Amino acid sequence: MAFYYKEPKYEHGDQLKVGILLANLGTPDAPTAQALRPYLRQFLSDRRIVEIPRIIWWFILNCIILVIRPKKSAEKYAQVWTKEGSPLLVHAQKQTQLLRGYLSQKINSPHAVELGMSYGNPSIASAIEKLKAAHCDRILVFPLYPQYAASSTASALDAVWRTLLKMRNVPAIRTIRSYHDHPAYIAALAKSVQEHWRIHHKPDFSSGEKLVISFHGVPKVHLTSGDPYHCQCHKTARLLAEALGLNKSDYIVAFQSRFGKQEWLKPYLASTLEDLGKAKTKRLDVICPGFSSDCLETLEEIAMEGKHIFQTAGGSEYHYIPALNENDAWIQAMTTIALENLQGWVRADWDSEAAKAQNERTRINAKLLQP
Repeated sequence: MAFYYKEPKYEHGDQLKVGILLANLGTPDAPTAQALRPYLRQFLSDRRIVEIPRIIWWFILNCIILVIRPKKSAEKYAQVWTKEGSPLLVHAQKQTQLLRGYLSQKINSPHAVELGMSYGNPSIASAIEKLKAAHCDRILVFPLYPQYAASSTASALDAVWRTLLKMRNVPAIRTIRSYHDHPAYIAALAKSVQEHWRIHHKPDFSSGEKLVISFHGVPKVHLTSGDPYHCQCHKTARLLAEALGLNKSDYIVAFQSRFGKQEWLKPYLASTLEDLGKAKTKRLDVICPGFSSDCLETLEEIAMEGKHIFQTAGGSEYHYIPALNENDAWIQAMTTIALENLQGWVRADWDSEAAKAQNERTRINAKLLQP
């Protein structure tokens, strides 16, 4: 069996392109225990996700988690699954299509945009293969994680490097590390909150109503070991609050999805919601800026479970502010961020006719050199 992937067919004179790879976490193929099992196995086998010693974790994963969790997770996925499929995949596919259109309005040079997932389908490997088949010799990797974390951004990049290891003709690669403080991203977040407030009215902050800015949690040891995620989350929250004209007392930063007994980044969202409920808070708005697309975590854990925790504890009105999804301001921001990182690779004044003529000359010269 060959070590390298088979290279796509290429002839001298074929037009080379620039590729943009949008990378996201992933999703199971269906909301069933059967589909969840391989997805969870791949996800939870990643050393970036779980840093427990392998022998111990192998037993926990295979003998406990993969026996119990697939069915429970499938039931939760079923609550948010749509006719089109997994919310995360549906939104990510629409973002991909829209970004293609927006980039085409900005640049003339040949390019292609594909979507790949760290876990599940479509895989990052399959996305890179598509870009290679389209004759992309340069690829920009655009992880859809505004805040860098080893367990998200780095994991996506790992999948890229693993794919390149098996390629004979490796394309040039650029990566976007983070954009947690990019003005276009912050502006898109602020616009989404303002639009939500336009429809549902702005909370009365003077009476104790709050905006909770919640991020996916990670173990505290990641922070103390040098991961910048915690700091980038707080900077995003601060910049968003400033863009909305909020005082420090108007908003709270929290972290969700704690798993296991290990200490994670605090304050925990569940405890925060319970405390605010016990304080008889009349209204709570929650936004999750770390998610470019709504998914199981935002739609089930935050929108449903979060509301239940808050209102059961004594709180009143609860609003989840949707992720950026296909918001025009977000697609515009994606376009801006991509173009900033594509400098030198793409041109607005690219001449297609001149390129065709050059490609034809290359093709003719190649034939003349054939024995």
